[in-house]
This record gives sequence, C-alpha cells and structure tokens, in this order.
Amino acid sequence: MFELGSFVSEFVTGRKSSMFQDDLEGNKKKLREKIDQRSVLVIGGAGSIGSSFIKAILQFHPATLVVVDTNENELAELARDLRSAANTRIPEEFILYPMSFSSKTFEKMFRSRKGFQIVANFSAHKHVRSEKDIYSIEALLQNNVLQAKKLLNLLAEFPPEEYFCVSTDKAANPVNIMGASKRIMEDVIFSYSDRFPVKTARFANVAFSNGSLPAGFLARLSKYQPLSAPSDIKRYFVSLEESGQICLLACMLGKNREIFFPKLDKVQMMSFDAIATALLQEHGYEVVECTSEEEARKKAEELKRGSKKYPVYYAVSDTSGEKLYEEFYTGNERIDMERFHSLGVVTDTVIPDKNRVNSLVNCLEAAFEKPTISKKEIVEIMSLYLPNFKHIEKGRVLDSKM
Repeated sequence: MFELGSFVSEFVTGRKSSMFQDDLEGNKKKLREKIDQRSVLVIGGAGSIGSSFIKAILQFHPATLVVVDTNENELAELARDLRSAANTRIPEEFILYPMSFSSKTFEKMFRSRKGFQIVANFSAHKHVRSEKDIYSIEALLQNNVLQAKKLLNLLAEFPPEEYFCVSTDKAANPVNIMGASKRIMEDVIFSYSDRFPVKTARFANVAFSNGSLPAGFLARLSKYQPLSAPSDIKRYFVSLEESGQICLLACMLGKNREIFFPKLDKVQMMSFDAIATALLQEHGYEVVECTSEEEARKKAEELKRGSKKYPVYYAVSDTSGEKLYEEFYTGNERIDMERFHSLGVVTDTVIPDKNRVNSLVNCLEAAFEKPTISKKEIVEIMSLYLPNFKHIEKGRVLDSKM
C-alpha cells in the first residue's frame, strides 16, 4: 500500500525524521511557556502549511484556537482531521470561520475578541503561476501586500504578543511577481515592528502541498492522465510536517524582524521529473518518456485498459518567472547560522522607511483604480521599490502547459 509520508521521506527529502526535531526538543520548555493557555488566530489555516502549523502549535496547549479560511470544504476536513488524530489536544474553544480576512465580517469578529495573543497569517498567493495577466496579478498583490497591510492596521489596534506570516525563498533576488510581492510583504510587516513583534520564514517547496506540482502527480494518477514536469529545475523540499515546524519555531522563538530559513547543507535538492519517475515506479509502472504533450495524452488512453506503461512528458522550463535555483538570503543580509541546529536566521533587519512603504502601497492602489493598466507598468512600479527585481518575462505561463 502506498503511504505518502514514507515516500516523501525516502525519495524526496531523504530524511526519516524531521530535520527540526533537535530544535523543537531543545526549545520545548520555552515553546510551552510562550503558547500554553494563549489565544491563537490562524489565517489561511486550512491550507497545507497553515494546517501543519496548527498541528505543531496544538502540542503546546493554547487555550483558544480560531481558524479563518475562505475554503469552506478544507476547513471541514481540517476539523475532521484534528478530531480523528491520536494524541491531539484540541482546546475547548476551537472555532473555524469560512471567511476572508479582508472582510468586514472578519473585522467584526476580531474586534469583538479584542485581538489574539498569537496571530499567524498563511493566506497568500504562493504560486509563480499566479502571474498570468493584469487581473491575476492584481489579485496576487491585493492578497500578498495591500490586504495584508490592512490586516496589520487592525492588529496595531490590538497588538499581539507574536505575529508571523510566511514569505518564500523566491523573495531573495526575485525574478517573478509572486516572489517580489513577498519581498515587499516582508518590508510591509517589518514597518509595523515598532508596534508588535513580527517574524517570517523563507523556506523550500513543501512536498505534495495543496496545488503543488507533486500533488498534481497524484491527481493525474487517479485519473490515468499523463504526468508532465520540468527536466531542468531542482528544488529544496521540506515535508508537510516540517513546514509547520519551521513556522512554529520562527513565530515563537524568532526575535523582532527576523527571517528564518532551513540550512541548505541539511536539505537535498530534487528535480520534479525525478520525483514523478519515483512515484510512478512506486505504483508499479514503467515510465515511458514522450516527445510531446500530445503523444503523452494519446498513450495515456492505454492506462484505462490496464497498461503498466505510464507516459510522461519532461521538458526544459520555458515560462515566465521561473528561477533555475533557490536562495534563501542575499549577500546584503546578516546571517546567524549558530543559534539553531537546522535553521539559519536573517538578523538585524532595520525598520523599513515607512514613508517609502506607504508610497508604494499608494502607487499600487492608484494603479489598480485605473480602468486599464498593463503588467509592464506594475513591474515598473515594483522595480522602482526593489532595484534588484529582475523580472524574467518569456511570454508564456504555466497554465498553458500540461
């Protein structure tokens, strides 16, 4: 029987236990002191990383857990999952709200409680494929930057003890709009760091997270559809469990304005085509490489008739915003590699120029108020704020590929 966790450990991460286990064990007492009987709000908690964070923080007995997410179905599944899991202590006050964190309804709920002691925000556009046209780009920037700033304004009225939100490895020297939006988001949250502590984390791909290419492999398998993957891109991967642990450690143990990331020498790189091949072999298939998407689709018809030869199409990346390598920090950032066993920390980050941050936000809001605006104009606005933003434009997006 195929077991995803075991497959990830053996073929993707190469680790049988969490790489952050030593850091968790060594800081267990401090984590319990900072979480026990606290009120916790998790925004975007029904997603892969948010739900993993919830499972990690529940081990330290918060008094209240409120989860907000726009995905009603995934919230229901989260409740079932937590209620069914062994050795999971769910607080008596455990409420899941299907709503947007940018809505008036959310604001009413938040104000009625006068805030929370621990707030973690996982609501984000996280995929490079979010960059399609001006409308998808506006939705991305609204979620990752503009609405995030409105949330921070609300938090400033009821300052939490800890605030955390996820960044991405793609924020270091960004080449796509998603990565640049996250780099800007870092400055936005740090601009509030004189009002309450803020922390974030840049980390690798989460193996088989919702919406990821590997998760798509499983979906394609269930439908007898061919698999497709880039052959020239390698990535660092962490497991679902590890993704929540990184966020927990950063949120609760990080100092104000710190950025956490996994130590690269502890993490192996994997290519997506290698993961696809291993997955098919684990399911008992012989991998057949095709020379086109069309050939792969035609050969997939044989799978429905019991064929054990599985067609795949592997090709070099040719879409906008794809970075061939990952980096978690830049040469201009000060790094602490000694504090934790498996985590590095970007330290001594200064409070960004608030006027400059607000000016950028105003420019973006004004741009989106116009009847028409181009992708090029948005890239120019972002590049003025981020001089190291070197957008890779190839005129093709991931949604145009199998």
